[in-house]
Amino acid sequence: MKFEPETRGILRLETLAYGTSVLGCPLRYIPCTDRCRLLVMAAIHGEEPETTFLLSRSLRAFSQNFKSIAFVLCANPDGVALGTRGNANGVDLNRNFATSNWNAGAVPSRSVLEAPRDTLLSPGTAPASEPETRALVSLIEKLDPETILSMHAPIGCIDAPAETEIVRGLVDVFGIPYVPDIGYPTPGSLGTWCSERKKECVTLELPRMPLELLFERFGRGFAELLAVRDDL
Repeated sequence: MKFEPETRGILRLETLAYGTSVLGCPLRYIPCTDRCRLLVMAAIHGEEPETTFLLSRSLRAFSQNFKSIAFVLCANPDGVALGTRGNANGVDLNRNFATSNWNAGAVPSRSVLEAPRDTLLSPGTAPASEPETRALVSLIEKLDPETILSMHAPIGCIDAPAETEIVRGLVDVFGIPYVPDIGYPTPGSLGTWCSERKKECVTLELPRMPLELLFERFGRGFAELLAVRDDL
């Protein structure tokens, strides 16, 4: 992959629709040109737009779609537009997957990292009740990637069941620790859904810092890591 940092004014990679959000926003992804081995996705939580910012800025340095990596720049566009963690129905999409441990109880979240979990979201009326969840599951089943990299913020760690090569690469780029478990239950999460299907899911929790500083510190390294992974 050729790295062209001067071209970041627009995203030049081809995008395709894979579904529609609650409010009718097209859900789009960047397809790979050959066998998809990795799917990178951002902003399943609308209150984590820095994930979309960093991923977009990194990808805008390339003029051609990746051979073996596909991307979802924003899995929850309604939430990002509305400034809410959940989607337009108030559902935490990362608790809405059809897993063996999905439950109907309210999902508590924090307004900031140090605050108590005093904001309640819904896990949905049923597993995979939300169009964004169903569309993402269909996309994953269609692409059948070996690994999913899900970008979150702002805990500042890399959460994955095993310290694999891609985890070590992310640790090197971001300088944040690897943890085998995030430390609290995540019923109905994408990670659990992947685990039950024997598919690797790596959660990149970006550290808390301003958007420009995120890009300044990690943008090039992240882009280069993606390019190296594509060439494997």
